[in-house]
Amino acid sequence: MDEITITRHNELVDPVMHIYGWEIAVYLFIGGLVAGMMIISGYFLFKGRQKEDLCSCYTIPLMGIVLLSIGMFALFLDLDHKLYVWRMYTTFQITSPMSWGAWILILVYPALIAGMLIRVPWFMEEKFPVLKKVSEFINVTPGRVKAIGIINIALGIALGVYTGILLSSFGARPLWNSSILGLLFLTSGISTASAFIHMIAKNKDESEMLAKADNGFLVAELFLITLFIIGLLSSTQVHQDAAKIILSGAYAPVFWVFVVGLGIVIPLIIQYMAVNHRIKHTPIAPVMVIIGGLILRFVLVYAGQLSHWTKKAFLE
Repeated sequence: MDEITITRHNELVDPVMHIYGWEIAVYLFIGGLVAGMMIISGYFLFKGRQKEDLCSCYTIPLMGIVLLSIGMFALFLDLDHKLYVWRMYTTFQITSPMSWGAWILILVYPALIAGMLIRVPWFMEEKFPVLKKVSEFINVTPGRVKAIGIINIALGIALGVYTGILLSSFGARPLWNSSILGLLFLTSGISTASAFIHMIAKNKDESEMLAKADNGFLVAELFLITLFIIGLLSSTQVHQDAAKIILSGAYAPVFWVFVVGLGIVIPLIIQYMAVNHRIKHTPIAPVMVIIGGLILRFVLVYAGQLSHWTKKAFLE
């Protein structure tokens, strides 16, 4: 066959070949991070921690808006038909994960803004006096603040799960074809958010609490990765071949060293010793967790595109 024939044949057997690049990996990471931040902020609001001046719940929403906008821009860069993205919001397809995601992302912004208005940022208060009145209205009763917290938790969970379902819905990619991905990405997102807030929190008790919580999330993430791999290895041959890409194939060194080792196990040991006051708290562990969460997305996005139903996925 000539080169044109081969190209057309590949397009037929693999219509989604190489559709995902760094933009999607970055978008999935930031989406998970913001989801985790919303869940943590929502929990703080629900527990009434907004009464504390140094509560991170006052800074998380604004940072979440900025980060999510960066993630959305990365997603926009990946689109082939950028001028028609508005059409996603002219309909709602209940069976389409992308349709769900598009509407969840739209709902996330008002939830973050509501959280931000509980205490208006100083640089907005003078320029927009009306925001102070909105803030006073929200803070009249604790129930309104708790309602905002619950909404943030619910939408944070939806956003975090969606980032995994976006990949798992592609049945043509055996590595992504797992129901565990949604829960794995959600847990990873909460873990990276806990690490990030732990690193920037001004309240020492809050910072230590998040470090302890992150230890639990890291253990859960390691458990879910194990279940993810077991699910692939106990399935069809193509799923087993797909698993080998990250276990012993092309992406194995990055997966084992940067995701499992430096992204989960080592920071877990460091933070365990820190919360038990054997060593001082250090930003090294949180930074490793955040980088590990980012690399996890890159590995799964790129390795998933090597897995295929029509050819051997395992790269020796």
